[in-house]
Amino acid sequence: MPYKLKNKFGSVACNFIEDIIDGMQDWVRVISRDDTIVFVNKSMRQALGNNDIIGQKCYQTLGRKSPCPNCLSRFNTPDWSAKKEEHINGRIFSVTSSPLKNHETGKIDAVIEVLHDITQLKNLTRELESQNAKLKADLAMARRLQCSLLPQTQLDTDKLDFSFIYRPCEALGGDFLDIYQIDDTHVGIYIADVSGHGVAASMLTMFLRTALDKTLLSPSKTLTQLYGYFNKNSFSDELYIAIFYGIIDIENYTFTYSNAGLNVCPIVLSQDDIRILRAPGIPISNWVEDPEYVEVKININPRDRIFFYTDGIIEIKNPENSQFGEERIVQHLVESDLDPSPALSELIEKAIAFSGKKDSNEIIDDITVALVQIK
Repeated sequence: MPYKLKNKFGSVACNFIEDIIDGMQDWVRVISRDDTIVFVNKSMRQALGNNDIIGQKCYQTLGRKSPCPNCLSRFNTPDWSAKKEEHINGRIFSVTSSPLKNHETGKIDAVIEVLHDITQLKNLTRELESQNAKLKADLAMARRLQCSLLPQTQLDTDKLDFSFIYRPCEALGGDFLDIYQIDDTHVGIYIADVSGHGVAASMLTMFLRTALDKTLLSPSKTLTQLYGYFNKNSFSDELYIAIFYGIIDIENYTFTYSNAGLNVCPIVLSQDDIRILRAPGIPISNWVEDPEYVEVKININPRDRIFFYTDGIIEIKNPENSQFGEERIVQHLVESDLDPSPALSELIEKAIAFSGKKDSNEIIDDITVALVQIK
């Protein structure tokens, strides 16, 4: 221990302080202003295998011939304290340097360096970064797969126009929709909101896409059959699919539908009427043994529009905590004479502007909307 400390505190106190520092796992050394080591604790001496460190230059003890290019011990500011990383004998250390001031003059007599071995932490960090990169790549692939299952082509009919917007709040979304021709005169369409987000939700949307029977002309029978398939797969109680399913008869101008627990129901907008297509029904789940799905048939007319959506858009809130709501959606659709695609884009823009957010990436729920226009 330096003689100045012994003169000030006495040998007993200095020995006690030295015992404390020697008991530290971290390396500790004190370096004078001319780069000479004046103190090294036991951990550092033993690790370097050198008991004659005192009096050597700090860089020499690390096997170097000149001062480190990133030396922290040459600052002149009285209150500085800095950190760096240093590679020593194949290990990585976090080095913290702090000034040791003369209590009488206030000048810096030496520098205290504490070296903490972070090799294991660095290795774990690299492993986590590698795993994270792999996970991101897997999620990106899963997102591409999920998006590939969305409607990709126009229907082979001139009796209706269809457009949709799908914006998941995460890499993988819990919303899903599809539209397809069952035969020459019938078009099936559904919109769904599955429990949760992320991987589990995306797997449910893929199950839905493959399990739903696209040949039946009865929405209620289709949902009942889907419920049975779901229960054969032993999904957990927390997983479920809320889905509204309908069939458009483009020859007889009817729309037949059933609802399995979707809490926001499609809206039919005619020239002189607005109808919300409400129907009871339990989500596709394992909650009951024999669900019953109501089937409703309504007449539709040329120029009618059917709007499908999930709760993501109506639950968008502004800074005052008010929801965007159904009324603003209906008002927009009534006032808009745009084709389905620009009408939906304008609706999303209004919802985002209402929220005060910069874009849909800041929205905390999936946004899925679709618009069918009967010709």
